[in-house]
Amino acid sequence: MANAIDLKSKLESFDETWSPRIIGEANGQYLKLARCEGTLEWHSHEGEDEVFLCLEGRLVLELRDREIVLEPGQLFIVRRGIEHRPRAEPRAAVLLFEPTQTEHLGGGGDPREVGIDDQERI
Repeated sequence: MANAIDLKSKLESFDETWSPRIIGEANGQYLKLARCEGTLEWHSHEGEDEVFLCLEGRLVLELRDREIVLEPGQLFIVRRGIEHRPRAEPRAAVLLFEPTQTEHLGGGGDPREVGIDDQERI
């Protein structure tokens, strides 16, 4: 039988920003924790929706036509194909729900992109 996942202790185990850590898998979805600081690049995921649940701080999801502000305990679903740019004010921690094939930053080759095989499992 699996153990409970302690999100707080998992978050305390790393400090790198914009480098998702895989903490579990369910129904073809990875559950990932990420620390955020500053602004990430504009990107989209053509085949997958992406769920952001803010755990700490404030996360702003910039969309081309509006901004979504997430406080701790709030979530937003970025639908497939929608360009978005996450921004932390000033820092945030998020839990992401993504299909296992979802490429960080949409697979566009950005220097800050972390490939699925390179995302640490904690």
